[in-house]
Amino acid sequence: MTSTSDSCEYPDRPIVGVGVVVWRDDKFLLVRRGKAPNQGQWSLPGGAQQLGETVFEAARREIMEETALDVEILGLVDVVDGIKVDDRGRVQFHYTLVDVVAQSNLGEAVAGDDATAVDWYQLDDLADLGLWSETERIIRESVRSRG
Repeated sequence: MTSTSDSCEYPDRPIVGVGVVVWRDDKFLLVRRGKAPNQGQWSLPGGAQQLGETVFEAARREIMEETALDVEILGLVDVVDGIKVDDRGRVQFHYTLVDVVAQSNLGEAVAGDDATAVDWYQLDDLADLGLWSETERIIRESVRSRG
């Protein structure tokens, strides 16, 4: 058995991450990242899946840790590869991101864990947020997955 790196930076294998598009009425939730990669940028809440945890369990846990919200997972949106290469051509970050859609009807979202801020947005706001194109696509796709 080969050993794997516990570090997210310069990993020796992809890390499975879970992203969640949380909806409340006609608004979706974003968090401002407090750590690399993408520190300071708005993104979907989520994080690394833990050993023995299903994707949906990871999604619910990450939302609770980052926003203090309890959510109902509605389903899968898509799977995205997030790969960042450094100036020397080495893979600095490699995430296989499983994006799901969820509904939150109660509670106030507050920044926790590695989020420095949280806010609700409408689809009309997407063009002005400067999000990664895949994040924007996943948010738009999640509308269909809501049912």
